[in-house]
Amino acid sequence: MKRQLHLLVIDPQNDFCDLPAVWLPPDAAPALAVPGAHADMLRVAQLIREGGSGLTQISVTLDAHHRYDIAHPAFWRTGDGGPVAPFTQIAAQQVRDGLFLPAASGALPRALAYLDALQQAGRYQLMVWPVHCEIGSWGQNIHAAVRAAYNGWEVERLQVVAKLSKGSNPWTEHYSAVMAEVPDPQDGATQLNLDFLATLLPAQQIYVAGEAGSHCVRASTEHIADYLKAQQGRQALARLVLLTDCMSPVTGFEAQQRDFLAAMKERGARLATSADVLPELQANAIA
Repeated sequence: MKRQLHLLVIDPQNDFCDLPAVWLPPDAAPALAVPGAHADMLRVAQLIREGGSGLTQISVTLDAHHRYDIAHPAFWRTGDGGPVAPFTQIAAQQVRDGLFLPAASGALPRALAYLDALQQAGRYQLMVWPVHCEIGSWGQNIHAAVRAAYNGWEVERLQVVAKLSKGSNPWTEHYSAVMAEVPDPQDGATQLNLDFLATLLPAQQIYVAGEAGSHCVRASTEHIADYLKAQQGRQALARLVLLTDCMSPVTGFEAQQRDFLAAMKERGARLATSADVLPELQANAIA
């Protein structure tokens, strides 16, 4: 009997991939290239091509941002009115001290409330990222090899790969595919995505890949693990399989990925490579 095997690919998008020059269109470059991501995505594509017949579901998440966003440079100015460079971290106290201020008049109260809530959550500090995965841009598109592989899977199985958009609310960061860092009470898209989580509950294995392991993969997996535990008990975390050769960290955040993988293993998840799990998928194809 065929087992329910679900592949979840987090943000396999051009802006996160260190694509070689021959993969780039004219006048385009990844905005937030993660070293190793291109090779990661080639392995994801290979896994789908060679083992896709054993997968019963594939889900892909997509970062989808506006240029004006609380985590992009256009939102902020230095205290003297200058630009804020990408990769600047901003804390609530720095805003209260006047070191950084929102560029838009009237945005200060809401921005401060967000920074306070983010600090209270204790997961991340606001990072001003380069503009990335802007809605409609080449950088938001899915890595070509991954898309080609899952297109083949869709045609073979006559089934749709689920695509989940996240991040279009400019007032909150949305690393996780499951919930924004600080949900906006007025925006259901930032709340816990129960519809998507429900698609994971029947899966006997949930294979997790994508970019970046230090941020969006980490945040998504942590939320999914919390939900599985709440719904089905701690033993349900054994169904999570983190594909360690199909994710890489943002430069400078290598320790965050290592700590995340170690913590998930401690909680009961399995760490494996794409080569490790390929035989499982191939065996399921003929079950």
